[in-house]
Amino acid sequence: MDKHGIGFTSQRARNRLVEQLRDMGIRSEPVLEAIAEVPRHLFIDEALASRAYENTALPIGYNQTISQPYIVARMTEAIVESGPHETVLEVGAGCGYQTVILARFFDRVYAVERVGPLALALRDRLHQLNVTRVRVSHRDGLAGWPEFAPYDAILCAASPPEIPQDLLTQLRIGGRLVLPVGSGQRQELTLVTRVSETEFQQLDLEAVTFVPMLEGVT
Repeated sequence: MDKHGIGFTSQRARNRLVEQLRDMGIRSEPVLEAIAEVPRHLFIDEALASRAYENTALPIGYNQTISQPYIVARMTEAIVESGPHETVLEVGAGCGYQTVILARFFDRVYAVERVGPLALALRDRLHQLNVTRVRVSHRDGLAGWPEFAPYDAILCAASPPEIPQDLLTQLRIGGRLVLPVGSGQRQELTLVTRVSETEFQQLDLEAVTFVPMLEGVT
C-alpha cells in the first residue's frame, strides 16, 4: 500500500486540503496535522483516488460514504479539545478513515460497524496500516458497545432522529459525545457533555448532512 501517494494523492495535495480546512475554521493544529498525515486515498476505491484530497464525501459502497474531511476534522476537534483521551467509541466506522484519525488521539478506539463486509475490510486495513490501538466489532451502533463503557468520548458518523439513550449512558462523567441529530435535510451536528449521572449539556455546532443511523446489522 502506497501511504505517500503521487500526483493527486501526494503530500502537496494533502497540504492544500489542510489549508482549506484551516480557512474554514479548523483551529486545532494536531487535528490538521492528522489530516495531513493520514493517507485518505487508501480508504477509498482506487478509481476515486484522484479525488481523495478534495473536501467532499465519497462513496465506499453499501450505501455508505467516507465523510467530508472538514466534517472529520470538525468532529475530531470537538471531542479532543478537553477531557481525558483514554477511550473513544466510534459508531459507524465505515472504511476506517475517521478511526485512524481517532487512534492518533486516544489510547484505545472501539469501532462499531453494522455492515459486515465493511467491518471485515476495516480489520484488514488496520492490520495493513499497522494501527494497533483499535478494536472492531460488527454490531448495531444504536446500542453502542457497553462491554467497554464508560468512554471518554463517543463519535457517531450517522444521524439518528434523536440522541440514543444507550450512548448517553455509556459516557463517563465529563465525557463528550459528538453526532449529527435529525432526519433528511434537517440535521444538526451536536456536542453533548455529561456533567453528572443525570445531567447533560448540549451544544448545536452546525447544520450537516449524514446517512441515517439504522437499527440492526447487515
